Amino acid sequence: MQLRTTYKGFTEAVDAYFDHLMARVVPLQYKKGGPIIAVQVENEYGSYAKDPQYLTYIKMALLDRGIVELLMTSDNRDGLSSGYVEGVLATVNFQKVDSSFLDYLDTVQQNKPKMVMEYWTGWFDSWGGPHNIFDADDMVNSVAEVLKTGASINLYVFHGGTNFGFMNGALDSDEYKPDVTSYDYDAVLTEAGDYTSKFFKLRQLFTKIIGQPLPLPPMITGKASYGAVVLPQYVSLWEVLPYIVEPVKSEFPVNMENLPVNDGNGQAYGYTLYETVISGGGQLHSRDHVRDRAQVFVNTVFVGFLDYNTVELSIPEGRGFRQLRLLVENCGRVNYGLMLNEQRKGLIGDVFLNTTPLRNFKIYSLEMKPGFMESLRGVTAWSTIPDYAVGPAFFRGNLQVQYLPQDTFLKLEGWEKGVVFVNGENLGRYWKIGPQETLYLPATWLQPGNNEIIVFEERTAGRIIQSVDLPYLGRTHYMD
Repeated sequence: MQLRTTYKGFTEAVDAYFDHLMARVVPLQYKKGGPIIAVQVENEYGSYAKDPQYLTYIKMALLDRGIVELLMTSDNRDGLSSGYVEGVLATVNFQKVDSSFLDYLDTVQQNKPKMVMEYWTGWFDSWGGPHNIFDADDMVNSVAEVLKTGASINLYVFHGGTNFGFMNGALDSDEYKPDVTSYDYDAVLTEAGDYTSKFFKLRQLFTKIIGQPLPLPPMITGKASYGAVVLPQYVSLWEVLPYIVEPVKSEFPVNMENLPVNDGNGQAYGYTLYETVISGGGQLHSRDHVRDRAQVFVNTVFVGFLDYNTVELSIPEGRGFRQLRLLVENCGRVNYGLMLNEQRKGLIGDVFLNTTPLRNFKIYSLEMKPGFMESLRGVTAWSTIPDYAVGPAFFRGNLQVQYLPQDTFLKLEGWEKGVVFVNGENLGRYWKIGPQETLYLPATWLQPGNNEIIVFEERTAGRIIQSVDLPYLGRTHYMD
């Protein structure tokens, strides 16, 4: 497959998708009495730009299916010239105002209205980095400056969000960096919908521009602190595997997308466990074929990690045959730039023990969908948590809610790395390296009474989870 090109396999998939999608979109266009006033052909294609015919193909695919509203593209400065297509309005993306950029837009398309499609109100965070903050005064001053030029502006993002489940993306320009679960973004409204200083400063600006007061903003929703949640029950991943997952047997390693699961559609997200048998020790070498992070076990004993930076690991010698296990996590697919087409996950090639490639695998697909969690509930191997419990394992408890549920935030102090499930649904990942320290739990995920909390912990488990009424997204870094 060659994504975002006119490669036949990709265009056939796009055509099939557009046939369904545009049948729903076309009747909703403004000229037909609906709310849709414009359609974006592509997003920041100039950052990829591997096929000069591609944007024309997408444009015609829209027109041929009945799109009659304004068509547009959206690119940052570096991608503007490669992301533009004739007959479509080019728009721009940035955070700091640079008048020369808007002048440059005039050279790409003359005598056209100017629009900042993405004015970046903040920025996203990566695991292991800081929580990025963009100064409120700088943001509002930039918005005012854009409006003074006569350009239109769209705030990206106005309302912060959440990468629930395994849906976070990643960047890979010179180094692979997965995004955290929170997409709060230091936006105008927080991840939980609360007002920020940016919100009130923008209201002041807009009130001044239009010359009259704006309507009063709605009341924000209350947040609750439900206290400590004890997780007294425990079951090891190794104990539950035989009961809830049927392995795929393969002589060679298979990346998760090519596994014969999900009615032939492969595995999209989560973890994949690769098991094989070894008869000795030595140096385990990934040859950079781990995507994205693997815990390595001999039988059930943790040996170490393999990832983009660590590609070799010592396997201790032992007697007889032993199981070598690689629990590989898809940490998030790159969603911007030139690496988009290199996003197969799991083991994407051979892994070697000394000079011999590993063979004859049992491969377990661990997407941890609701059906998986339902099966996990029925496993009889759950027991009282031991004094010292290590992962990979599942831990279970209940969060008690009286009356009507409210939004809350889960703090996993003392836990190392894993995933939280609430009433069978995947809330998202946590990782002690930060910056994010709390997970946003919306009230709509909760019910009065008992709410089941299951934590899949990869390594070191805590004893409790705290439900608190304030988020903590980590140490801050003010963007220049």
